Amino acid sequence: MIIVNQLTKPYGVNKGIFDLTFTVKKGEVFGFLGPNGAGKTTTIRHLLGFITPDQGNCTINDLDTFHHAQTIHKTLGYISGEIAFFQHMKGIDFLKFMAALRNMDSFHKMHELIEFLDIDTTGIIRKMSKGMKQKLAIVTAFMHDPDILILDEPTSGLDPLMQSKFVELIKQEKAKGKTILMSSHNFEEIERTCDRALIIKHGKQMALNDIDTLKDIQRKVFLITLEHISDRNTLLENNLKIVKDNGTQIEIEVSGSPNELLRQLAKCNVKSLDTKHQNLEDVFMHYYHEGDETDE
Repeated sequence: MIIVNQLTKPYGVNKGIFDLTFTVKKGEVFGFLGPNGAGKTTTIRHLLGFITPDQGNCTINDLDTFHHAQTIHKTLGYISGEIAFFQHMKGIDFLKFMAALRNMDSFHKMHELIEFLDIDTTGIIRKMSKGMKQKLAIVTAFMHDPDILILDEPTSGLDPLMQSKFVELIKQEKAKGKTILMSSHNFEEIERTCDRALIIKHGKQMALNDIDTLKDIQRKVFLITLEHISDRNTLLENNLKIVKDNGTQIEIEVSGSPNELLRQLAKCNVKSLDTKHQNLEDVFMHYYHEGDETDE
């Protein structure tokens, strides 16, 4: 459904995007991870047809995103990272205005979303809180039942309860076969909703894989409780990466196979052995800091 092919748009030293290539399949929820300035929004602006690449291209439904933007937008839902409304309008008037632009003939989904997200649409937009405006943006993106959604930091400003409701909404839309590209800093949100994720750093692709693989290929930390302090000394004598040492309680980091650690533990009296849960944020930070010394 979405194809990004060798997309390049430099703005200066380490600014812009460089040779990005990825696809988003029909019915897939695709995560786009990176800090501010990494190139996420620049990529999304290309997908919306707002800017042209210096090299490469993007297509949605086999249509070039710049030359056929108007056609693409008819079946697209979009949340901008920097939302701008007509501040003088009431929420409901803005939604009706957007519905008229899209020639919507049914308002059922719009009202369903208003109720689901608990929005007071009778207020003037300029007086709304950040969270209320964000919910209004979500309704605007979803209310015409688009086949494809491109969401740039969609839960920014939402409280934890509304973030959970948004995750529920994404799962509902995925079950209907919708294709969703979502950039986010909320790692739990990505873990709970996305099939795959791309990690971007300084405009360059660092990793692209399914969520479980991204976590599994990274380091593991083993939490070990030993019977005696002499067992600790046995482990310290070997070439193991100890990240925390509290006497008989030790944390050891392992990359790749744990066979060597298990061989050394066989020499010790072990009271308990566990692994520390690794979330997607740990994976992201590993990629983001990787090679920072050489970047400088």
